[in-house]
Amino acid sequence: MKTILSIDGGGIRGIIPARVLAEVESRAGWPTSKLFDYVAGTSTGGILAVGLVRSDAGSGLGPYTAEAMAQLYAKEGASIFSRSPWHRLRSLGSLAGPKYDSRGGARVFRDYFGSAELKDACTRLLVTAYEIESRTPYFFKSWEAEKNRLDKNFYLRDVAAATSAAPTYFSPYRTWPVCDDAGRLGRPRVFVDGGVFANNPAMCAVAEVKKLHPDEELLVVSIGTGNADKPIYYRDSRKWGVAGWAVPLLDTLIDGVSDTVDYQAALMVASGPRPGKYYRFQTDLPREMQEMDDVRPRTISALLAWADRLIERQSSELDEICKLLDPSARVDGGGRA
Repeated sequence: MKTILSIDGGGIRGIIPARVLAEVESRAGWPTSKLFDYVAGTSTGGILAVGLVRSDAGSGLGPYTAEAMAQLYAKEGASIFSRSPWHRLRSLGSLAGPKYDSRGGARVFRDYFGSAELKDACTRLLVTAYEIESRTPYFFKSWEAEKNRLDKNFYLRDVAAATSAAPTYFSPYRTWPVCDDAGRLGRPRVFVDGGVFANNPAMCAVAEVKKLHPDEELLVVSIGTGNADKPIYYRDSRKWGVAGWAVPLLDTLIDGVSDTVDYQAALMVASGPRPGKYYRFQTDLPREMQEMDDVRPRTISALLAWADRLIERQSSELDEICKLLDPSARVDGGGRA
């Protein structure tokens, strides 16, 4: 059986899956990197995924706990979603530029992920982004980075920045692969948030794992960041142009994609000669908590409380998952979990 963890995008609301995973780690007694064979994430879910499987061969540092990643949101949310008075003026209140200065997030990712590389991830990692110059979806894959270090291996800090460069919120992120052992440097790429095509990366992960392990049963744990159902009223939207639709349209597309993928992934995992198991953890948030960039302490506290309600509601499923994921019960002939 191959096990997959998939984490949705959703900005600061990523603290919800971080808290759920902290509960999984507490009940299972193992870090996330030991519980899953594959970890996939988009946007804030990509940041979480990077932290949960980070391995820095040079420094000997390993992955963060889910609780540590939850603290990242609480401590650094205001730094990631930051804009100085000068930035507000230069962007004309986000009409002539992104809402936030990308340098805040870049500093956080550099501090937390350092010089760790994609190829060294201690669990197979899949993170989505969209390459805007070629107009194609892009998948950061740790197993491909191991094979092709010239063009596929990136610093994890750059993976985190690329997957979370949400249009209108942040500038597109331009980066280069890590130099290979011969000192050669691959071509630069320009990315925006993977949520523009796969805010819920579960189907991307299922497709990859089915391709690599066609005869294996799958166990998929998919965690959302809270449903957003804030209405768009006709009386307002009928007057909107490009500027008016920019943020509401992005939010609507992201939320719709997540729900569609949930339906598709559940059917895909249950089909075939060896039906697997699929678990989805998602909650309906109050409208005042649905913004992706509301980093006020009271909102973060409310999101944590909402995550605790989700844990309580699906507590029996969490127990079942922890039993199925126990690495000591999933050992193959080579002695590996």
